[in-house]
Amino acid sequence: MSEAPRTTVYFDGACPVCSREMAVYRRAKGAAALDFVDVSGPACPAPDLSREAALARMHARLPDGRLVSGAAAFGALWSALPGWRWLGRLVRLPGVSALAEVAYGLFLRLRRAWRRPR
Repeated sequence: MSEAPRTTVYFDGACPVCSREMAVYRRAKGAAALDFVDVSGPACPAPDLSREAALARMHARLPDGRLVSGAAAFGALWSALPGWRWLGRLVRLPGVSALAEVAYGLFLRLRRAWRRPR
């Protein structure tokens, strides 16, 4: 019997803020149902996701195979964790999703200063 498809989270482990945040999610109840992939190494994370794109912003592959990024990726991550599902539902609401994407864009500007070179 094959394993059910899982959500895969692609994150930049060279970013101290990103790696600390992912550590919180990895310890959360339900995290065993997720796959976490640090994209800061030299390998391409997936055939349809370049290393450059993966390093530029967080991505998640949904169980149905779709690849999402930014606030939508956080929504997918939160939706998969029982204690965070409320936030996953919230970030998918019209208006909230657009605001979350703007906030994520602002974070990305700050993140460039925090990222450790590899």
